Amino acid sequence: MAILSADDILNADDLKSEPVEVPEWGGTVLVQGMSGTARDRFEAAMMKDNMSGVSKDKALDNYRARLAAACIVGEDGKRLFQGDAVVRRLGEKSAQALTRVAEVASRLSGLTDADVQELTGN
Repeated sequence: MAILSADDILNADDLKSEPVEVPEWGGTVLVQGMSGTARDRFEAAMMKDNMSGVSKDKALDNYRARLAAACIVGEDGKRLFQGDAVVRRLGEKSAQALTRVAEVASRLSGLTDADVQELTGN
């Protein structure tokens, strides 16, 4: 077993991505797991200033679209959807398509149902 150095860790290509076929959209999207910083930001958006979870309704509002937007990337690894307005528009797309993408995004980001329950205080 090799013990890793800081350089080994910092230079590791550890953000996994996976193509996801989305027939409702007519093709395939590339879904990439969130970095630690991106996941912290995603989770922080579900918290109040006092670090307690927001209501379940508010936390889950447009959840699939927010998660998909955080993880759908182009071939260059850059997010395709940024900003509240475009995420709201993405949320108007097929629930089945968004669910398919969100399930892969959750898996690649290590985001579990228990994590969502903790964030919503339920």
